[in-house]
This record gives sequence, C-alpha cells and structure tokens, in this order.
Amino acid sequence: MRAAPMTFFASRSFLMSLCAVSLLTSVPGDAQDAPPPRPPLTLDIGGYADLQFAYFNHGENQNRAGGSQRDSRMAFDTTRLVMELEAGLPEYGLKAEMEVEFEHGGTGASLELEYEEFGEYEMEVDRGGEVLVEELYLAKTLGPNVTLSVGRFYVAVGTLSEFYRPTDYLGTIRDEAETLVIPNTWDEMGLQVKWRIPWGLRLTGQVVNGLDSTGFSSQRWVGAGHQRRFELTRATDLALVVRADVTRFNGISFGASAYYGDTTRNRPKPDLVRQCEDTNPNVVAPCGYVSAPLLILDAHLSVNRGPWRAKALMLFGHLENAELVSQRNTRLSNLLDVLRSPVSDNALAMWGELGFNVAPSVGLSDAHQVVPYVRLDYADTQFKPRETLFNNPRFRRTVYTVGAAYTLRNIAVAKLDFSHRRLGSDAFRPENTVRLSTGFSY
Repeated sequence: MRAAPMTFFASRSFLMSLCAVSLLTSVPGDAQDAPPPRPPLTLDIGGYADLQFAYFNHGENQNRAGGSQRDSRMAFDTTRLVMELEAGLPEYGLKAEMEVEFEHGGTGASLELEYEEFGEYEMEVDRGGEVLVEELYLAKTLGPNVTLSVGRFYVAVGTLSEFYRPTDYLGTIRDEAETLVIPNTWDEMGLQVKWRIPWGLRLTGQVVNGLDSTGFSSQRWVGAGHQRRFELTRATDLALVVRADVTRFNGISFGASAYYGDTTRNRPKPDLVRQCEDTNPNVVAPCGYVSAPLLILDAHLSVNRGPWRAKALMLFGHLENAELVSQRNTRLSNLLDVLRSPVSDNALAMWGELGFNVAPSVGLSDAHQVVPYVRLDYADTQFKPRETLFNNPRFRRTVYTVGAAYTLRNIAVAKLDFSHRRLGSDAFRPENTVRLSTGFSY
C-alpha cells in the first residue's frame, strides 16, 4: 500500500526533470536555428500600353521609281503592353528592376513583305509579336547621389532612353527620326553608374555590349544592329556611353551624350577579318579583325513647364570602314534575315515637337491636359556618304505632323494627328497618314 505513492512521486519528479532539461536545452537551440528576420521589401508595380489605328493614302513599297503608289488602307496594331516591377531593400540600398514588353499583341514570329529585298517574304521575329525583356538589372546606391547598376538597361543615347512612355511625348508614335537611325528603345547589357551632382547636373556612364554590324543597312543605318536574333548576346566588342544632363531648372532639362564602340567581333561568324599571307589555321583571326568602330553624338532638350511642352534632338553618327562592312554584308545568308544593302559612313537625325496646353482655356480642371502640337522629323541614313556610294534621296525623309494629345492625370492618354512625309526628291510621291492612338501609363 505504501509503494504506490512512492512510485507516483518518483514518476512526477522524473517528468519534471525531463521537462526542465528539455526547456534548458531546446529553447536556445531553436533560437539559434531560426532564420534571422527578413528585412522589409518594397514593391512597386507599373506599366504602360499603346494601341494604334492608322489610315494611309499610300502603298507600303517605297522602292518604286516614283515612290509608293496611291492606295487607301488601314492598319490596327496592339503596339505594346509593358509591365514593370521594382523590388527594393532600402536598408541595404539595393533595388532590382525588371521590365517585360509584349509587342504587337503576340509572341513568336510572323511573315513580313520586305520591299527592300525585292518584295521577298521574310520571317520577321522582332516585329511579329514577341515578348522582350527590356530591363533587368540590380542597382546599389553608393551614398546619397551615386547609383551603380549591373544587368540590362536602356542605352543613355537620345531622347527615347528616358521619354518612351506614351505620356512622355505628344505624337501618336515615338519620334520617327530617332527610330530610323538607332535601335528603338535601345537596351543592352553591361555596367552603369549614375551620379547626381547637387547643383543640377546628372552624369551617366555605361559600358555595354556593342552592336552587330550584319544588321546595318541603307534604310535604317545601324538601327537593326541590335542583337536580338540569337539567344546569347555577343560582347567581344564593348561600347562606352557618356551622358550629361542639366536638370537644375524646374521642368527643363538639356544635355548631350556620346557612344563609341566597335561592331565587327559581335557578328555571328568571324567573317570580317584581315587577310594576310602567314595564316595560322588554329587561330580564328590570325591577322586580326577589320575594325568598324561606331561613334554617335547627340544633343537633346525637354521642356514640361507651365502650359508648354517640347522636346528636341539632333543626332549624328559615323561608322568607320563602312564600305568593308557593306561588301561583307552582301554575302550574308538569307537565313540571317538582314537587308544586306550598303550602309553609309554617316547618318543624321533631327526631330522636335512643341505643344501648348489649352485645357484651362476651355474650362477643364488641372486633371486634364489638351495639347495641340506640331512636330518635325528629319532622318538621313545616307548623310554625306563615301564617294563610291550613291547618295540615294530615297533615304532622306522629312515628316511634318500636326495633332492634339489629351491626357487625364498623366495616366490615360488619347491622341490624333496627321502626318505628311516627303522623301529627298520631288520625284517621289508624298505620303499622308492619319493616326489615332490610346493607352495608359501607370
């Protein structure tokens, strides 16, 4: 009868000891194994979209003797849908930014009728509807005014590297002069440094992969040299970009930029090499490559002050050894899907637009902007070429545009304009276009 209580007390003591040991050993161990608390993450989601409805009084083929023929046609286009995501760790000064663009409402490839290549049907990937990663980079702030970025970002040349949303410009389309000479919203991979100097100067330096000279042509100069045809981006030839912008005046910024980089060793095949007698079959280019460096200079202006809105750009480009590049491009394979027409040594592009907000005059609140505007685009992709290259007036294009842009809280936009295009000789028929566009930016 006395044994049972002794067993009960002995068991309770054992359990209490076990719990005490467990508490003493397990609690510190759990705290040690637990992951540290994650720092606060900031997320910012944005994007923009653009839809186009256009009427043309001319045919698409500009390569006829008198220019494009009379026609009456319309075209609708889901031009682009862009989605942006920014994720930041403010505690560590880190930010990741990504931007994906859906072009022309589809993905994949489509056929295009290419008049520059004698009316051939060609598989056009870039314009046939595609998903493009235009920005993907990691940025680190170094002090209050310096940011270092690595990844894919916009090349800091021209106006479209900053003003590419439909609310940034007045026309129904991005400026034609810039997009005819250099890649449209030009993005590359590399390293970037931005430095904001307190008294109103912003400096940008970039080292990025260079262009591929197999895409250079008479029609678009180096605009199609953007590396999009292959999975990997060739970076044997790098390019240096330097840009300076003055931003100290409220609503007004102006500046200049310079781009310099070779273009030969980024070709898909090492087919532009120097010829020599002492060759080594074990070396790809025993005597080196033919150098074809590209120089681009621009000066730009942006005004968004009071009722006035304006933008302007002058851009000049020079390609060294353009004749050798042209000779080699004529022997490229059809499968590469490039124009193969001779590329000029120089190119010139200028454009400007000016508008005035009349919304207060018609009784609308500050949420609305109604801006009638005028625009002038000029692009010459055969500007002062070498003597052996025929200076074809077909590639001097001037576009006069008048229209109006409506914006609601700088988010929703609707535009209507009329453009009159003239080529470099009266022998070519003028071309008229009416465009309506709508979209958003958020």
